[in-house]
Amino acid sequence: MTHQFSGKVALVTGGASGLGRVSAVALAREGAKVIVSDVAVTGGETTVQMIKEEGGLATFIRADITKSDEVEAMVGAAIQNFGRLDFALNNAGIDGVRARIANYPEDVWHQVINLNLTGVFLCLKHELPIMVKQGSGVIINMSSVAGVTGFPGHAAYTASKHGVIGLTKTAAIDYSKAGIRVNAICPAYTRTPMLDRMLEQTPDLEAKLISRVPLRRLGTAEEIAQAVIYLFSDAAAFITGHSLVMDGGILAE
Repeated sequence: MTHQFSGKVALVTGGASGLGRVSAVALAREGAKVIVSDVAVTGGETTVQMIKEEGGLATFIRADITKSDEVEAMVGAAIQNFGRLDFALNNAGIDGVRARIANYPEDVWHQVINLNLTGVFLCLKHELPIMVKQGSGVIINMSSVAGVTGFPGHAAYTASKHGVIGLTKTAAIDYSKAGIRVNAICPAYTRTPMLDRMLEQTPDLEAKLISRVPLRRLGTAEEIAQAVIYLFSDAAAFITGHSLVMDGGILAE
């Protein structure tokens, strides 16, 4: 362990499972104090326990990121617990349903946009003022390869993830002079509970997905977590407004 983040404080939304959990644990291994947030209390507390079992320091804050007052309280809890906020991984999101646009349920559209896009906006809205006061901070917004290309059957998800990239670029420009960096990560098919649910529903889907990836495998949550570590680190000090695509070569074809 390098403990390169000793003395730093990181907030991870959607930290109850998947990319959020693995990233939270990875940040703690690098010495960061971690605030794990999610609406799933049991999963979030499990992530905290995993961190503590490895000797790290973490706390769980339940927050619905679609509600501004809860996001404000979440960020406030980070300051109350640890005194500062150095890193924020805005990771919480959902995939919606699979349907062509004319058949896409309007209630699901609003749900996905509200969480995946408005939720990221609200996180930025409340995280940035704290970092401005500090004169430093790094934010990573979790987008998707669907944020840079079309994703058939997933209109709301694709639109929301494109929006996340736009928010990321705008925030990076708006706050660069304040010493704050803002980037996005765009994973493709990555082994997470969200993808596992899709694979369970469609038995032949895994083979189809792998066939679309030039590297001929799915990504791993650990690989995404290492990208999170890199973008938060001083090694990425000259990177802001960037969308890091991790797709196994899909967009290269």
